[in-house]
Amino acid sequence: MQKAVNEGNTPIPIIDLFSGPGGLGEGFMALRDEYGNRAFKILMSVERDPNAHKTLRLRSFYRRILDKNKGKAPKEYIEYTLDPSEKNFDKLTAKYANEYKQAEDETLCEALEEGNDAHVNEALKRLENYPNSPTVLIGGPPCQAYSLVGRARRTNEDRESFENDERQTLYRCYLRFIEKIQPDIFVMENVKGMLSATRKSQKIFSLIKGDMEALGYQLHSLSTESPSSPLDYLIKSEKYGIPQARHRVILVGTKISKRTEIACLKPQKMTTVNDAIGDLPKLGGEFSRRNHPGFSSRNKFLSEAQERLLSAVRDDKVKEYLETLVFDENERPIKSSTKLEKPSIYQRWYEGGFKKQTIVLNHDTRAHMAKDYERYLFASAFTQVHDRSANLYDFPTYLLPEHKNVLGIESGKEIIFPDRFRVQVSNKPSTTVTAHISKDGHYFIHPDASQARSLTVREAARLQTFPDDYYFEGGRTSAFQQVGNAVPPLLANQIAKILIDNLNTNS
Repeated sequence: MQKAVNEGNTPIPIIDLFSGPGGLGEGFMALRDEYGNRAFKILMSVERDPNAHKTLRLRSFYRRILDKNKGKAPKEYIEYTLDPSEKNFDKLTAKYANEYKQAEDETLCEALEEGNDAHVNEALKRLENYPNSPTVLIGGPPCQAYSLVGRARRTNEDRESFENDERQTLYRCYLRFIEKIQPDIFVMENVKGMLSATRKSQKIFSLIKGDMEALGYQLHSLSTESPSSPLDYLIKSEKYGIPQARHRVILVGTKISKRTEIACLKPQKMTTVNDAIGDLPKLGGEFSRRNHPGFSSRNKFLSEAQERLLSAVRDDKVKEYLETLVFDENERPIKSSTKLEKPSIYQRWYEGGFKKQTIVLNHDTRAHMAKDYERYLFASAFTQVHDRSANLYDFPTYLLPEHKNVLGIESGKEIIFPDRFRVQVSNKPSTTVTAHISKDGHYFIHPDASQARSLTVREAARLQTFPDDYYFEGGRTSAFQQVGNAVPPLLANQIAKILIDNLNTNS
């Protein structure tokens, strides 16, 4: 627990911009002081996406309920998250009407725009109630324009339209809040591509750094005490106990006049995919008999797919592993509500308010094409024995996708995206969970070959370190997007601990 900053244990106010589903804010709000009170308080969060806003609002609401119920999730919340009907929502909000009204006031479903100070003025108005408190600003402007993948896809587009993309200038909205609010500390998160992106032939990172210094702020690296290049501001999450190789730029700014020093994040023991999701109930991918005629069950289909693979695969180790798999045609599908074991890592963190609950939220599988089930079966079996994900050069010929760029693979020609089917290796941190997971599961195949499927929203959320009681609104596709775009809450919590120590010292 952290030492309290202000007399009377008043939490430090936060303004949270471009909030998404709330990953960054969750890490700060989870921090408690020495008396068990929340060390921070979000006064205002702003998110334009309706579904992400609903998630953000529900989480804000739920935190207030937890504080009222001594950390235990009430049955009304559980009923709503298991069946998010209007009836259950009304029942939940009616019982905790004051808490819901406060959550509505805190979370704004609105767009931030350069040149419009309405939100800045609203933040200043809310901060008037904390005249003697330090202030923290957090957030991450939308990052698609800086994304290395996004930029690669736009190489054939008009260069001027790329440089004028509003997502390249939205950081100026964040800058305006710094200018007007004058926070004691700010935290800004973005993608690695920001370090190499340019705007009108100037490096984006240099522009941002120069603008912040012009406002009287210095930037701090959380990975090294003496940053000498833009890459020193890159945080590699897997170094800090996050079960995911997520590399993001995190800028921490303090006022130059205070000559503040910010400690670096402390390296943590590596956590793996299996550490993060190994205890979750095993599932089979959704299986439609209409889309798979002639097969009465998923297991019957996989059993025959197994036989085809045993005939086609030339890798003896993979064949031996495939032979160990048993697909019982009479086995009933496992449901996501199957009893949940204790997480093997971060137990208190993941369980949240579900201390004695066995339910699992957002843990339902998507449907896959028949051929993809077979590809997933092979790829996950290959990964189990070779400790790496298979690329298309490893696949049996009959499982290769029918794309033009794959045609030359048999002759050994180099192809584009040979890793289009990527299994998450169980004994390593996962690859970066991105919003692309909402489109298909090819890059996020479960390592357990017996399940032969892509990850669920809950599994992706675990890799992002969202607590199990964190419910994502808006359906599966939107939930995947929200998870992929978020900051890992447990990493944000580590940052919050560093900043609270600084605020204690300098307040």
